Amino acid sequence: MSKVAGKKRILELRDLLDRANRAYYVEHQPTMPDSEYDALLRELVKLENAHPELFDPDSPSQRVGGEPIKGFKTVRHRAPMMSIDNTYSIEDLHAWHERVLKGLKGETDEGVSNGDCPLRFVCDPKIDGVAVSLRYERGALAVAVTRGDGERGDDVTAQVRTIRAIPLGLHADRRSPPTVLEVRGEIFMPHEEFELINAHRRKASEAEFANARNATAGTLKNLDPKVVAERRLSFVAHGKGEVVGMDDVKTFSTFLSRLREFGVPVSPLAKRCETFDEVVATIESFRHTRADLGYGVDGMVVRLDRFDLQEQLGATSKAPRWCIAFKYPAEQGETILKAVDWQVGKGGTLTPRATMEPIFLAGTTIQHATLHNIEEIQRKDIRLGDVVVIEKAGDIIPQVVRPVVRKRTGRQRRITPPRRCPSCGGGVEPEGPKLYCVNPECPAQFREKLKWFVGRGQMDIAGLGEKLIDQLVDVGLLEHFADLFSLSKKRDRLLDVLEKQDKKDPTKRPEKLVDNLINGIENAKDRGLARVLAGLGIRHVGTTTARQLARTFPDINALLNADVEELMPKALKKLDAVRYGFPEDPKHRPETGLGKETGPAVHSYLHSAQARETFRLLKMAGVDLISKDYKRQVPEIESPFAGKTVVLTGTLETFTRTKLTETLEALGAKVTGSISKNTDLVIAGENPGSKLLRAKELGIETWDEAKLTTALAES
Repeated sequence: MSKVAGKKRILELRDLLDRANRAYYVEHQPTMPDSEYDALLRELVKLENAHPELFDPDSPSQRVGGEPIKGFKTVRHRAPMMSIDNTYSIEDLHAWHERVLKGLKGETDEGVSNGDCPLRFVCDPKIDGVAVSLRYERGALAVAVTRGDGERGDDVTAQVRTIRAIPLGLHADRRSPPTVLEVRGEIFMPHEEFELINAHRRKASEAEFANARNATAGTLKNLDPKVVAERRLSFVAHGKGEVVGMDDVKTFSTFLSRLREFGVPVSPLAKRCETFDEVVATIESFRHTRADLGYGVDGMVVRLDRFDLQEQLGATSKAPRWCIAFKYPAEQGETILKAVDWQVGKGGTLTPRATMEPIFLAGTTIQHATLHNIEEIQRKDIRLGDVVVIEKAGDIIPQVVRPVVRKRTGRQRRITPPRRCPSCGGGVEPEGPKLYCVNPECPAQFREKLKWFVGRGQMDIAGLGEKLIDQLVDVGLLEHFADLFSLSKKRDRLLDVLEKQDKKDPTKRPEKLVDNLINGIENAKDRGLARVLAGLGIRHVGTTTARQLARTFPDINALLNADVEELMPKALKKLDAVRYGFPEDPKHRPETGLGKETGPAVHSYLHSAQARETFRLLKMAGVDLISKDYKRQVPEIESPFAGKTVVLTGTLETFTRTKLTETLEALGAKVTGSISKNTDLVIAGENPGSKLLRAKELGIETWDEAKLTTALAES
């Protein structure tokens, strides 16, 4: 094909695909089947590859996703993304209406009328998805940000650009786009796509998503936009943020119409109501039809139509006064509880899952439901064999509400918690209402904990990313933490994995990658006891506690032989100061950071067969389990940090978090991760977040990096 013909066909294909997207997502009138769309898209990609000079970042071909991003950047919203108050009864809805009228200083709808624009409302289905703000500048999508805490969210632009429902540019036949348009809306996953994804995950022996909303959130949080592109998410607009250049739009209903003109999807079920009685009738009517939709809807948002009246009513500190979300009660049904299985989460939490006689509820057949935790089971007195009432919480997550006691036959049996982990057979410890497996090498937790173990703040093994760890676990090269340190003996198999990973990129040299990885692993063997303890993911043992334990005990043998009292702060103050090499001043004596509840839990793990096997294998693999922090003296020189509790927040240019922590602790400071009334000093870098605000509320002294550098130079 000639260059001229190629260009003509590329422009034709782009127009066809853009029109198809608009017809499907905005006009709800599909013009072609998915198979035809995909064929045209493949043709476009092929032509664009042949004519790179015609590259266009807004081409439909760019929705397949680019290279993985390194992480999410936090962005402040120009206008806050507030939450909406909920109501669950028509009576409460009437009460809200009365508050609206009172706030507008009118006793009737006519009391706040203004010529031919009376008090009207808009009812809009409340889709259960992930809230996002899309910012268009001069018609082009500039940035997409999640709701976050309402003030700040994550920049997910790379992910959002792959979603076909979201236009990359605003186009209208007779209208120019505004200078700035922030569209607030919901990204969601249709039921059909959710079921398809879970079917693939079952086939691949991967954990299924609990519900469509979780699947949507997890998809948007994926650092690889290609994954987002593969999962066919959708979008519907339901509000606005900052807008510059649409002064003629005075109502929400007009705003929705304008969005539709620009190619932005809005709900075809949104309805303007002339009276409040019509609002109630719309809600009651939708109650019976919402289950037939192909996506999750758990309510109806009711808002004043006129923007000037919205501004007049204003908002509380949490939510606007001019709108409210009516939430439909969950549909309930009765079935028989047949069994309870205990599932182990990646954090070690044991969660009970009910298996029941299948029941059709809220549009789907349900056989499993959550039982939350053992305390909830005992509080509700749920027993095996019970007839139970179940419902979908928010029409998404099935849960057991209560047993039907009057239908008991006497054959029901009480549910008892497991004494051993159902995945690894390791010990189980209670903490509050929950149960935890205390074995870090439990197969149900191991993969995620291994990714933590190799991280920069722990064993710091460069080149071992999450994808490679998954591959090494899948092929059986990593079954224990210690297996990492034996990879040098399995160089050929490691090389084979890397060659398969990089076979599409001939510029990469797997041999060099293997050499670098093995060197990194060998270097990691000498990190010392504190890093090993922090990396294993032992419950209650984070970076700070691991370092305190390493100061207190000279090696792993001393730690494993310690009595439970020796792990407790009060007992440590009675220990012989000379034995631990610290000054006699009690405030300088070692503390592990473990208390009366956490100390026994850590002691129980350290004395378990699983723990001793873990440390035995690490030692055999050549990992140094001697403390590099033991007998570290508190400096006798004057230091502005001696005896102070310090919190670090934000990004520092000169220091890494780990190195600065070690430096401050060498100068007598105690570095912790959270702010409290006991905090003496906060050191804040760029983008410090909520910790800095909390410090200001408590009146805690705060230093910037420049003051820190000066103080360290003088110490």
